Amino acid sequence: MKKVLCFLLFFSIGMQAQTLSLQQAIDQALKKNFNILVSRSNANIDKLNNTRGNAGMLPTVTLNGSGEVSYNNIHQKLSSGVVNTYSSQLSTTAGANAMLSWTLYDGGKMFVTKKRLSEIETLGELQFNADVLAVMYDVVEAYFNIVRQNEQLNSINEIINYNKQRELIARTGFNAGTMAKTELLQSQIDLNVAQENAITQKYAISEAQKALNILVGNDPSATLVVSDTIPLSIIPDKGEMLMKLESSNADLLALKKQIDIAKLSVNEAKKNGAPKLNFQGGYSFSNTDNSQGGTKNNRSFGLQGGGTLSIPLYTAGETKRKTAVAKSELLIAQYNLDNTRLQINKDFQNAYNDFESQHQLIQIEKQNNELARENMNICLQRLKLGQTTSLEVHQAQESYAQSSTRLTNFKYNLKMAETRLRQMISGL
Repeated sequence: MKKVLCFLLFFSIGMQAQTLSLQQAIDQALKKNFNILVSRSNANIDKLNNTRGNAGMLPTVTLNGSGEVSYNNIHQKLSSGVVNTYSSQLSTTAGANAMLSWTLYDGGKMFVTKKRLSEIETLGELQFNADVLAVMYDVVEAYFNIVRQNEQLNSINEIINYNKQRELIARTGFNAGTMAKTELLQSQIDLNVAQENAITQKYAISEAQKALNILVGNDPSATLVVSDTIPLSIIPDKGEMLMKLESSNADLLALKKQIDIAKLSVNEAKKNGAPKLNFQGGYSFSNTDNSQGGTKNNRSFGLQGGGTLSIPLYTAGETKRKTAVAKSELLIAQYNLDNTRLQINKDFQNAYNDFESQHQLIQIEKQNNELARENMNICLQRLKLGQTTSLEVHQAQESYAQSSTRLTNFKYNLKMAETRLRQMISGL
């Protein structure tokens, strides 16, 4: 039993320590993220609405039934002079019919409506794809934010180790009478500050993990183990990405589809002034029973059929008004496309320039980080030999800590600039 419990404990720890890859996080978000679930439902609604029946192309059939019971007082005076009087006479009436109604012609409006519904369904899929890309970007951002925060914690822990060495050197020197107590006190202060920074950084990691948990549909308190590095990016070809921007950007594709829908809405509004031909047909049954007086029983049944031709002669300007409104909405859709195209081109240029800048900054900061580490190690060695002061060591450590933070942020910013560029061409 103990062996089983130990195995289960080991297995549980192993499962908890399993690293969540970026692709696994994205896949989980695509299945469980609430924004994607809502967007998928909205797209499904557009698909459900795209039917020939909703466009008015198919007939409707209704089955109706009726019944009535009455008690009547009847007074009859016949032409012969005979008077008949009946009190509280029972009369029952029952009827049923099945009716079909079908619009045979409406100037082609139903076909325009069906095409518009198909375009709306396509727009729903485009908007769903845009929402998926947005969530994927958020997942990448949240995932590598955890990696960034972990890297910063590692840098802080490295500073703590250096401060411990420094504090040990200062304590040894103070006990030996070769260093002033102020050197020891300052080393202890700096060590405490570094440990405080580690506590604050752990809180930042916890908050970053909660943000990713929400995106992937996990409990916010779940512990995530992510990769330990931010992979460097390869500089993409700017010309190739610009060519894909117009044909692949999700926002531009959606706006273009809205223009197509607006054009169909204009055509649909014009069709409101066309004649309409409706056909009605069906089968009906009716039966009436009277207890006495008049007709004893009346029963009728059979087929019915007919048509209605409606020609709008005057609609108080409604057709003209609806057409003008549809044209204005088309114009607005075109304006939105033109404005968004300019905005996306600006955003692309900014993202690409940011990518190049971050790439250059990383190359410089890598060298700077190595120099800062070497300088810090030299200062510690000089402190052992009594050739420097704690102030110089403190400055060297601060310089290294700041360089490590900058380097981590540059790598994170580079990855997010790359992700933004790929999102803009739907390449995530």
